[in-house]
Amino acid sequence: MKVTIEKSAFAKALGHVQSVVERRNTIPILANVLLQADGGALTLTATDLDIEASESAPAEVDRPGATTASALTLYDIVRKLPDGAQVRLELSGEDGRLLVAAGRSEFSLAVLPDDDFPTLAADDLATRFKMPTEDLRRLLAKAKFAMSQEETRYYLNGVYLHPVESGDGGVYRAAATDGHRLARIDAALPDGAASAPGVIVPRKAVLELGRLLEDADETVEVSVSETKIRFDFGAGRLTSKLVDGTFPDYERVIPKDNPNRLQVDAGEFAKAVDRVATVSADRTRSVKLALDRDRMRLTVNNPEAGSALEEVSVDFAGDPLEIGFNARYLLDVAAQIEGDGMTARLADPSSPTVIMDDADVRALYVLMPLRV
Repeated sequence: MKVTIEKSAFAKALGHVQSVVERRNTIPILANVLLQADGGALTLTATDLDIEASESAPAEVDRPGATTASALTLYDIVRKLPDGAQVRLELSGEDGRLLVAAGRSEFSLAVLPDDDFPTLAADDLATRFKMPTEDLRRLLAKAKFAMSQEETRYYLNGVYLHPVESGDGGVYRAAATDGHRLARIDAALPDGAASAPGVIVPRKAVLELGRLLEDADETVEVSVSETKIRFDFGAGRLTSKLVDGTFPDYERVIPKDNPNRLQVDAGEFAKAVDRVATVSADRTRSVKLALDRDRMRLTVNNPEAGSALEEVSVDFAGDPLEIGFNARYLLDVAAQIEGDGMTARLADPSSPTVIMDDADVRALYVLMPLRV
C-alpha cells in the first residue's frame, strides 16, 4: 500500500472514526483503524464490535492495499502535522510496518493484518429510507438527555426510533426515558419509513451519530433490520447493533388532562433554577416551585449549605400549587427549548408534569416530581 492524502482531509476522517475505539481493549486489533487504499480514496474503519464507523477521503493511490494501525496513535500524529501537509502512507513488506511521513516528519508504526479486522455484517437491512439530516440530528439531540445509564434497565439505555401513525399522515418519532424524565420528539415521516420496525439505538451510537451528523450532507440514508441499523451520509457511515429489548409503552405515563397551565420564559427560568440550585444537596438537587397567578417562587433548603429564594414572573392559570423537581432535570429540559417561551401542564405535587416548547410543537417532555 502506498497513498498520499492531504492532512486536513485525513485528520477529519480519522477524527470521525477513531472515537468509536474503546480506550481499554483486551482484543488488540480493536484498538486499530482499518486503512484501505483503492480507487482514488482512502477508507478508514473503526469498530468496538457493537458499532462500526467508516469514512472515505480523496487520496492519491500509487499502490492499492490495506492494513491496520493504532487509531489513537495515528490520530495524534496526523493532527499534530502542519496544516496543508501532504501525508504519505506506505506499508513496507520488508519489516511489516506502516510509514507515515509528511515534510521532515517520519513515523514507523506497528501494524496488524487487515484480514483479522472484524466487520459488522449488514446484509439483512431490509427497510431503507432517506430523511433530512437536520431532522435526524434534531430527533437525537433533543431526546438523548433523557436516556438512562442504569445497567439493570438496559432497554432504556438508548433512543427509541419508530414510525407512528397520526392524523396528518404519520411521524417518525424519537423517545427516551430514564424513569424520571421523558422526551418525545417528532419529525415528518420519510417515504418508506412507515414499515420500519421500532428500534432502540444504543447510547454510544446516539452520541457518536450526533457528532458525525454535524459535518454530514443534507440527506442521510437509514437502513434498518431487527438487529442492526446503518446510517449513510456522504462519505461517512455508521453501523450499530440495536438494544435487544422492548421499549416500554411511554404514552401511558404522559398525562392528557393536567388542569394547571404555566407559561414562563425558558431562559429566565433556567438561570433562576441554576442560581438557587447552587446550595442544593448534591444527592437530590431538589428545588421547590411555589406557583400563584403571576409569580413563581423557587426555593432550596439545605441544612448543611444554606437556603436560596428567587422569584420569577410567570403566567399561571390554576389553583396555587407547590411542587418539587430535580434541578438538573429542569435545566436539561430548559436547554432543549428553542424559543423564549415554554409551557408546562401540572396536576398536583405527586403527578407527572408535561412541558412543551412554544416554538416547537413536535417536542414534548415529561418530568416526575420530587417530594420536598
